[in-house]
Amino acid sequence: MSSTATLVHDEHAAHPKLTDALRGQPKTVWVTAFAAVIAFMGIGLVDPILNTITEALHATPSQTTLLFASYLGVQVVAMLFTGVMSYRFGPKRTVVTGLLLIVIAAGLCALANSIGALVWLRALWGLGNAFFIATALSVIVGAATGGQKGAILLYEAALGLGLAVGPLVGAVLGNVSWRGPFAGTAVLMAIGAILCVTMLTKDPDRSHRQQVRLIDPLLALRNRNLLVTSIGSAFYTAAFFTVIAWAPFVLGKGAYFTGFVFFGWGLCTAVSGVVIAPKVAARLGERGGAILAVLVYAALMAVLALGNTTTVVVAVILSGLVSGVLNTLFTGAAMSSGTAPRAVSSAGYNFLRWLGGAASAILVGHIATWFGDMAAPFWVAVGCCVVAAGALALREAKEPADPHTVPEDAAIIGAEQ
Repeated sequence: MSSTATLVHDEHAAHPKLTDALRGQPKTVWVTAFAAVIAFMGIGLVDPILNTITEALHATPSQTTLLFASYLGVQVVAMLFTGVMSYRFGPKRTVVTGLLLIVIAAGLCALANSIGALVWLRALWGLGNAFFIATALSVIVGAATGGQKGAILLYEAALGLGLAVGPLVGAVLGNVSWRGPFAGTAVLMAIGAILCVTMLTKDPDRSHRQQVRLIDPLLALRNRNLLVTSIGSAFYTAAFFTVIAWAPFVLGKGAYFTGFVFFGWGLCTAVSGVVIAPKVAARLGERGGAILAVLVYAALMAVLALGNTTTVVVAVILSGLVSGVLNTLFTGAAMSSGTAPRAVSSAGYNFLRWLGGAASAILVGHIATWFGDMAAPFWVAVGCCVVAAGALALREAKEPADPHTVPEDAAIIGAEQ
């Protein structure tokens, strides 16, 4: 078999099951994964209480969606610092710093008395999330046994579980007060921070760390596969956050109703990310599977634009199945691209990925106002999905060497020696 054929074959092979990925993992992986679940809860946490916050703080929907926009906007810019932080201060310090910022921000959100204060505090939350998310991915990939694909499966399982639990926590605590979900998250994040402080592997001696520049995450995007994958992910994430940030306003229901709808959405995301995604990748490859999935996502966005309340509920939940597949395939494709240090590539990828989400969160309310149609943001999401599919089509169908055999200067942060 030729080398090219071998590379293409590899894209369709070696996708482990979640049960295999769970076996024999070190405590570093479990602690980081637990903290990741809590961190990702913050994304969907406010979904059930968007309408409640809008009413309680006398805000408009466009102002309330800024809770996503400020969170993601700061996160996008801060992603460029994550590689520098991880290499200069070590992954443990970076992860713990991010978690502590989230604890502070979430705790103060519970005390805020205006939509403006909430928006600014969510920006601080986004800064903490940026330090945590990209570094946590590299820590899990580096420390996990069984290779990169199994580690990414664990990471996506944490993502899906966080997305599922977040709306449920938001609904239960939000039914008491809109401040409840923020206070609950602060407590859980504090527990995660304590576990990371006490159980993560000590950072190695600084003298042995490679110097990383602020611009390196952007320079990593010079790699064609990483660039087109990141662009595709940015446009898909824009559609993804259209569902998260705008569907609650289209539904117009209370905290419990919205919370359970998005719990179903998150649960589908979690299950499909670790069960369906590996099967899709094994049959169609990461690129082919992602192209098909993002086009299916486009169809669901059209259903959201055209449907009544019942149809919207079903389409939101079903979109979770497709999101789980796309999250796993995009992450796997990005982490297997390029020759830069893995945390640097992760920072560059996440910069573009969350840029799409931030733009979506900022614009959805305005798009609906400009067109005078609550369904307009979903039609824009359809176009974003088509662009994402086009970007993926430009990706070369190949995989690099296994991450445990990459050169020393491209080693993964957090890898155990």
